[in-house]
Amino acid sequence: MCDVLQIPRSTYYYEAKERDNQEKELTKLVVEIFKSSRNIYGQRKIKVELQKLGWQVSRRRMGRIMKEQGLVSKYTVAQFKPTKLKVNESEIGNVLNREFNQDKELKVVVSDLTYVRVGHKWHYICVLVDLYNREIIGYSSGPQKTAALV
Repeated sequence: MCDVLQIPRSTYYYEAKERDNQEKELTKLVVEIFKSSRNIYGQRKIKVELQKLGWQVSRRRMGRIMKEQGLVSKYTVAQFKPTKLKVNESEIGNVLNREFNQDKELKVVVSDLTYVRVGHKWHYICVLVDLYNREIIGYSSGPQKTAALV
């Protein structure tokens, strides 16, 4: 076969032996690095660790080795962090006290801000509703959520 392909026989034997040993050693290193990272490291971080050890390996090759060995990195779950109030926001008391049925027009006006898809972009819309007859008395819309919208 080497004569037909016009390559020296030593190339075939070199690739067959050398690559197999390298592949086994590389697989062992990848598994060792993955386990020492508590199953967190992915291809990129394992590649950096291998470079520190003097190995030049592509991420595709590492991905293939990880897939063959069944190594899947786990990610830490982001924990809930309560957000702090911003400077311009203040706590507002419950003035309406769930009295949604009103007897006088324009006594209580409520608003809601939401977004809708227009074309391929999101636009915000602020709607003002009178609670007396549930009628929309005004609205404002725009591509950005700014104070001018409200």
